[in-house]
Amino acid sequence: PRRTSSKVPSVTAMALSGSGLFTPAQSISNEELVASFNEFVRRHNAAHAQAIEAGTMQPLSASSTEFVMKASGIGNRYVMDKAGILDPDIMCPRLPERANDQISVLAEMAVSAARDALKAADRKPEDIDGVLVAASNMQRAYPAMAIEVQEALGIEGFAFDMNVACSSATFGLQAAADMVRAGNARAILVCNPEICSGHLNFRDRDSHFIFGDVATAFVIERADESDGANAWEIVSTKLKTKFSNNIRNNFGFLNRAAPEGIGKPDKLFVQEGRKVFKEVVPMVAEMLVAHLADNGVPASDLKRLWLHQANINMNDLIARKVLGRDPLPEEAPNILAEYANTSSAGSVIAFHKYSEDLKAGDTGLLCSFGAGYSAGSVILRKLQ
Repeated sequence: PRRTSSKVPSVTAMALSGSGLFTPAQSISNEELVASFNEFVRRHNAAHAQAIEAGTMQPLSASSTEFVMKASGIGNRYVMDKAGILDPDIMCPRLPERANDQISVLAEMAVSAARDALKAADRKPEDIDGVLVAASNMQRAYPAMAIEVQEALGIEGFAFDMNVACSSATFGLQAAADMVRAGNARAILVCNPEICSGHLNFRDRDSHFIFGDVATAFVIERADESDGANAWEIVSTKLKTKFSNNIRNNFGFLNRAAPEGIGKPDKLFVQEGRKVFKEVVPMVAEMLVAHLADNGVPASDLKRLWLHQANINMNDLIARKVLGRDPLPEEAPNILAEYANTSSAGSVIAFHKYSEDLKAGDTGLLCSFGAGYSAGSVILRKLQ
């Protein structure tokens, strides 16, 4: 192995040996999104002018780029279909169904990110024994997206889907590491394709700006067999869940059994934003502090925090609680301004874009959190 790390990993140590990223070709700026939303508001209020005047209906309020940036730190988002989202009559991506003999759109995105991850890890499909697709929303119930990705890449072995909302990537990372450590696979590919625009209510002022579309992927294998130029030893992982309805999506296969609810707002992403902020920030901060302490890693040793990219205010506060001071911009890189919230892929994007500059032996913390509530923490140490 081409390793120069100051800390030689144990034989059973696991590594994240390469990551990949697929970014859609289309993007929407805050200015474009707000203009579309405000046109929808104007039309709605005009169509219901009499009811609003009579006081039997409340008028909808316009959005603004200033509100969006202050509330989230988001300035842009990449999407799979821009036209449908910005059309005030549609306000939803239009992604036509594909024939069963064509690759599905989520699998196609995952495969693109996966090829980058395999190249970064210096691995070929024949080196991989398992595929996990860990994401917030699957395109269908079955066959699993992961099996479709496996087939497209020509990987032997096994594959399955898993969903832990925005924490799917870190939960998938631990599951993959555990399976490799147990000897059930030599290496596992984890993919996180997210078409978040598909479950976002673009008519909701409080959340119409939150999400973007993207796909990430990474390879998990034994550290002593990892040759990736940006390989990281997985020092420790920690997962946590606590049930909450404050982030919820009620879309599912039983919707047709209750037709009175079809198309209602709760079949898309809904959240109680203030409650989420108040409850998730301390939960995640306490978990991260405890995880570091349990592994004898002082916060002062952390060179980087790759946090879930949901809200800049949440990230800044969590980083401050972990470090005990205000983080420097390079210590807790933020990709919200360009990508928006990409659910499970967010922290992986931050890692993918802001990890190669670190040196062998440097320590970083990868973290995700979201609906469930769920949270995942991964302590990483650079190998070479």
